[in-house]
Amino acid sequence: MRYIRYSKYIGEAADDVDLQELMNRLADFMLQSGFESQYGIWEMDPHGSNQPSAQTMEQLREAIRQALEQGDLLPEELMKKLGENPDLSQNEDLRELIDRLIERLMEENYISRQQSEQSEQPPQITPPPTETPGGKTYPAQPDTHARFEITDKAIDFLGFQTLKDLLSSLGKSSFGRHDTHDLSTGVESSGSSKPYEFGDTINLDISETLFRAVRRNGAKVPIELDYPDLMVHQCEYQSSCATVVMLDCSHSMILYGEDRFTPAKRVAMALSHLIRTQYPGDSLHCVLFHDTAEEIPLGKLARVQVGPYYTNTREGLRLAQRILNRQKKDMRQIVMITDGKPSALTLEDGRIYKNAFGLDPLVVTETLEEVSKCRRAGIMINTFMLASDYSLIQFVQKVTELCRGKAYFTTPYTLGQYLLMDYVEKKTRHIH
Repeated sequence: MRYIRYSKYIGEAADDVDLQELMNRLADFMLQSGFESQYGIWEMDPHGSNQPSAQTMEQLREAIRQALEQGDLLPEELMKKLGENPDLSQNEDLRELIDRLIERLMEENYISRQQSEQSEQPPQITPPPTETPGGKTYPAQPDTHARFEITDKAIDFLGFQTLKDLLSSLGKSSFGRHDTHDLSTGVESSGSSKPYEFGDTINLDISETLFRAVRRNGAKVPIELDYPDLMVHQCEYQSSCATVVMLDCSHSMILYGEDRFTPAKRVAMALSHLIRTQYPGDSLHCVLFHDTAEEIPLGKLARVQVGPYYTNTREGLRLAQRILNRQKKDMRQIVMITDGKPSALTLEDGRIYKNAFGLDPLVVTETLEEVSKCRRAGIMINTFMLASDYSLIQFVQKVTELCRGKAYFTTPYTLGQYLLMDYVEKKTRHIH
């Protein structure tokens, strides 16, 4: 007697996967900065551009497989069945499910297939039946040349998720407030969940207070005010601020068994999202410094990788100053994220002087002179150090002393908390 076995349709299971949670688990893969490459350096694009090459579809499939292994995205029974054979070249069900997830990521505009001549495959010729015993066909070979890129939507989503995670770790749901408070309950009607604290300076919302009194007692003179009628209007004045984030992308940012650049990128993306949504009057620019320095659009930050470069801190400061001098803001500041001492200098004739051994007197002197120029221009420098080398500490202490800024000794895991709190605490708060 013939039996028919029914199993859950793989495509249906893929349609039930939460794409946002999947993107969260793929964040490190999407934003990787060269740490996973074979030699730990910038992998150049095959077309010769100075941008990192796009990742392949096979790499994405493997990353999704690893994300699914973490559980919760698929029913346990199905995940156990698919996990019996994790080899994508042999497990057709698992590969089908992952390919459906990739289709959904494309449909939701999180990723896009890169169109290039490299991805075009030669025509495939199916062998004649006489060469395929039993009428079987050869399995299709995986397309190892197909590549993909993350979209602007994915970058914005990952920045938002990083910001949300950082705010949660700080015990906050949002920054900034423009709220009306009911004094009778001590609860804000919108914005932050922090209740109103008596003793704070308040500004009485006269129109709303009178309206509540008239609604309670009717339109009669004199108007009798009672405690439940009192309403205050509280808001914050945020001083406008122009910020340049200087990211060290020298080779050391992915050396010594730790990826320091990817967390720095994520923090910069979170700061960008915070400014755009909470402080629209502020501006944020990003400068990468290595052998030289260049400004990059924030939208391209997620795709940047480190390279085998030295640390030309002075050139980064010079570029940051030129950017900030164009900004008409109440406050101008440089946020420098680095893990190494300055080891390169651009000479007057354009040549680059390099010395990675110790604190080179010429490099340090010229760099500190640029710090002094920042101070004279009213530009504050706050330094976030991802290493604790004695020579780096000496240099940063001198920078802090010259520009009267702050220095934070932190790690890639706590960088975001320190940076966000430092940024928000600078905002001048007034109660109107």
